[in-house]
Amino acid sequence: MANHEDEHGLTGPDEYEGTGNDIGVRPQVDFLETFLDDVHAGRLRIPKFQRPFVWRPEQMLDLFDSIERGYPIGSLLLWKTSLHIESLDHVGALNVPDAPGNEATYVLDGHQRISTLYSCLYWTENRKHDQEEPEWVWQVYRILGQTADSRTNRYVHWKRATPPPPNYLPVASVRKTLDFLSYARELAKHHDGELYDALVEEAENVAQRIKSYKISVVTLLGGNLAQAVEVFSRVNSKGQAMSPDQMVSALTYKGGGEESLANRINTILERIAAEGFGEINSTTAFRAVLAVAGEEEVTGAHWDVLARRVEGKVSQAIEDTDKALSLAVEFLRHHLGVPLARLIPYNNQLMLLTLFFHLQPYPHAEQVDGLTKWFWITSWSGQFASMNSTTSRQAIQDMRAFALGEKDIADFASEQGMFDFADQRPRPFPDKFDLRSARVRAYLLWELQEFPVRYTVNGVEYSAIDMIRKLDTAAFRRVSNATGLTNGSSPANRVVLDASPGMNSKEYMLLSLARAQANDILCVSKEALTLLAQGDDESFINLRAAELAERERRFIANIAVTTTTSNHGGSEIDTE
Repeated sequence: MANHEDEHGLTGPDEYEGTGNDIGVRPQVDFLETFLDDVHAGRLRIPKFQRPFVWRPEQMLDLFDSIERGYPIGSLLLWKTSLHIESLDHVGALNVPDAPGNEATYVLDGHQRISTLYSCLYWTENRKHDQEEPEWVWQVYRILGQTADSRTNRYVHWKRATPPPPNYLPVASVRKTLDFLSYARELAKHHDGELYDALVEEAENVAQRIKSYKISVVTLLGGNLAQAVEVFSRVNSKGQAMSPDQMVSALTYKGGGEESLANRINTILERIAAEGFGEINSTTAFRAVLAVAGEEEVTGAHWDVLARRVEGKVSQAIEDTDKALSLAVEFLRHHLGVPLARLIPYNNQLMLLTLFFHLQPYPHAEQVDGLTKWFWITSWSGQFASMNSTTSRQAIQDMRAFALGEKDIADFASEQGMFDFADQRPRPFPDKFDLRSARVRAYLLWELQEFPVRYTVNGVEYSAIDMIRKLDTAAFRRVSNATGLTNGSSPANRVVLDASPGMNSKEYMLLSLARAQANDILCVSKEALTLLAQGDDESFINLRAAELAERERRFIANIAVTTTTSNHGGSEIDTE
């Protein structure tokens, strides 16, 4: 095995070629431009089992900023093989030719970075006709002549129809000398003398930094798909494990024009989001597919073994999950009053509901009542806060038995399962407002049901849910922003109100809450409103919190076998 000396003077093996069915490894450091040229020639390809391009615009800008500063952007993980792996005919927004010869190299880790760099730097060539992203996403500019501190990112997108300012250097012009000279000539029409010289020199430095940037690449040589995915699962640029849906998607992908598991899940989730329910976590949907396929180990399996077990079931399980997930979402929205996916206390609740509606699409009244109690009690009690392979397996077994009518609620008593309601005591009213807390999300679901009608200061009715969809977390406005409050982070100091420009926050809150009190919404008593008007914000929050906790307790008492007092408690960060 030959040795080489890298740019830092370190020596080590050039590569391990592998023997027989083994997989080899070749580490290298080379110019970024070299790998982008391989993409342009069709030699470096994106396999179809990769999930789509999902980077946000600001992530793209940060990538270019890191390259200019010489910061590491993570290594690429590639796979060179003679096996035919179906691949995309485009990278980012640009078409690429077929792979020449019998061998191609595939990107296992680095899809988002490669797509960003290739499409932005090669923007003028071979654009796709059906690209989903707007064109401005791929048009990145470096602002020249901007005085800024060392932390400022000077890369921007230009979203307007008019041309950008002359000092906006298109990154697509740095790759070819003729394109760069064309930009310099255009710049000369607007600037001259020392300023022009300084801007051109800065542009040259930017171009040189991008063109001379080197990247670390690990190329897997030979082997089979399972081996390649196993390497990716253990080592990738972020030091994180490959997500389960990615791994099983890759291992079960057969090509032949069929979409990968990950892409088919993504299509389902996009449809549900478009229907107004918002984004569902892809791992949750993947676990639902496994449960629907008959698996009980959905949280920590050996994914290569699991992939072999479900290999022949994936296509049907996807179709079944699509139908069952739609029924689960309908149940959440119209029966339980859960308007948005992000307000579901635990992702595993959605997974288990999907399994239920797959097995029982038309539940009888007792089952509906049991599911309702199960949802609220598990939301309050935090039963899913520490889900592991054992408890998730038990939960799937319980839900399957309940859906198939093998057990009713009474049969689960004293089994310490998720339908043993007597042992699941609701946690106290939360002290802190944090959407990462399932207890807070459960409180918000109750509050949105208890006080569904909202009014502006002018008396116009509006939907709190629509405001949450529009403003996201900014919809939950603080009643008091006074400094020194010991209870300022309480949920009692938050309300979902419409935006009202031109009015200071306190005046606006007093007017809104006065109307809320008059209409018996938002749980604002006369005593609490008087305290707020008098400037006693601390007492206002304490009183409203006590009133909210008591009303929520009465709601819990109508559902739960056992209830908690109105005492306050912590709001653990238990997002799955």
